[in-house]
Amino acid sequence: QVQLVESGGGLVQAGGSLRLSCTASDTFSLYYMGWFRQAPGKEREFVGAMRWSLGNLYYGDSVKGRFTISKVTEKIMYLQMNNLKPEDTAVYYCAATPIWGISVISATDYRYWGQGTQVTVSS
Repeated sequence: QVQLVESGGGLVQAGGSLRLSCTASDTFSLYYMGWFRQAPGKEREFVGAMRWSLGNLYYGDSVKGRFTISKVTEKIMYLQMNNLKPEDTAVYYCAATPIWGISVISATDYRYWGQGTQVTVSS
């Protein structure tokens, strides 16, 4: 069982930046680590993911060019969020999976989840 812990959420004005961190208890077995978000009344949305061992990156269309995923250490992943918009307001979740043949954008293909961290962008 892999535990994921997010940190770094908060309140920011539109146009500002935030950096989220995800710390994993163990990444030895993981193929993908990524981020999803869920706003009230909406489905969980793919933000981005990294194939952990190779560094391949994938991003959702709504965040391309503004958000960046990086691997800080073998157990820590960052989500740098720039030029934030009110529509980015959501609970952000770190997710991971040991399965290689997945659809990286599908939340149901991820086995492990963090508790989530709130990001609020004011207009």
